[in-house]
Order: sequence, then structure tokens, then C-alpha cells
Amino acid sequence: MSTIKVLNMAGAEVGTVELNDGIFGIEPNTAVVHEVVKNHLANCRQGTQSALTRAEVSGGGRKPWRQKGTGRARSGMTSSPLWRSGGRAFPNTPDENFSQKLNKKMFRAGMASIYSKLVADARFVVVETIKADLPKTKAFASQLKTLGLTARTLIIVDESELDDNLILASRNLKDVLVVTPRFADPLCLIYFDKVVATKAAVAQIQEMLA
Repeated sequence: MSTIKVLNMAGAEVGTVELNDGIFGIEPNTAVVHEVVKNHLANCRQGTQSALTRAEVSGGGRKPWRQKGTGRARSGMTSSPLWRSGGRAFPNTPDENFSQKLNKKMFRAGMASIYSKLVADARFVVVETIKADLPKTKAFASQLKTLGLTARTLIIVDESELDDNLILASRNLKDVLVVTPRFADPLCLIYFDKVVATKAAVAQIQEMLA
């Protein structure tokens, strides 16, 4: 078990918290991280494209010319995928499913690699708690500035700490995202410059990935 210092909202150290070395202290595996991120992106992908099959395009109801004697290649209908403005052979459809399967062991290994890299690069910060007394963006931005968080910041809080004030105070900050541990996906953890987690959130992360 290794330890990391815990800060209060004023930026002062108020103690330490133990981190599971199996989650926050392993040698990052780049290949596994790549697979986890690729899986996440594939599962987020939606079927938004649509093309017509040969049965759905207009025309093509009759044979364009007789089978033999014209000197041209035989053809059955103008809606064939071989023809210009014909239907697609294997078209994209709105209900297309791009999701991929990933076993739990690989997912946990990938997430542990990401968290370990964050700790090694001093991009992971633990605070005692984060709360907004009022649903005011300006006041919450000032609190983050006091903690030295001026870059893109991902804030991970326990479900019991996520209230309406915190949601309303943070949602207009374009470089700040507040999530609970189960919604801290691999892409967010890599994208944000700083990841701030409360003590309760750290305990929940370790419980999820243990």
C-alpha cells in the first residue's frame, strides 16, 4: 500500500489516504489501455448513417434490355449495386450495432494502468470532499482556482456527494466535468489534465477495481 496526501478545499494538506498498489501503482500496459479505450469508443458509437438497398431505390422494375443479341453485358435491373444510382450491396443502417465485448479482467487492468499513470505523472489529486454551497458557477470556479486547478479537470465524487448544487455550479465550466466513479470512463481519465477524487470516491474506485 502506498499513500497520497489529502487536501481540503483551501489547498492545505489535511492527511493521507492509502492507495491499493494493484490499482494505483502498477506498470502501465499501453496495449491494454489501447484496447480499453477502443472498446469504449466502439460502445459509444451510434448508427447514424443510412443507405438504400436495391429494393429501396426507385426504378429497376424491368429488365433494361434483352438478355442476348445487343452486344452489351446482361443486366437484370437498373437498381443493381453495379449501376450508377443503384442500391448499396451492404448498406449502413440506423440500427447497426458497433459494440464490442471486453472481458472484466482486461477492463480492470486497463483502468488500473490509467490510474497508475495518473499517479506517476502527479495528475491525480485527492481531496477530503468537494461541495458547492450555492449553485453558482463563479463561486465554484474560484474554489477550483484555490486548489490550483486551472487546466482541464475531471472531478470524481461519491454518489452521496453529488447534489444539485454541485451539478449546477459545474456544468457551465467548459473544462470541468463532475462524475461518479462508475462514470469515470477511460477516455475522460486520459483526456483531462488533472483528475480530482474525493476520499469516498477513491474508496469506491478501489472497491470497483479490486
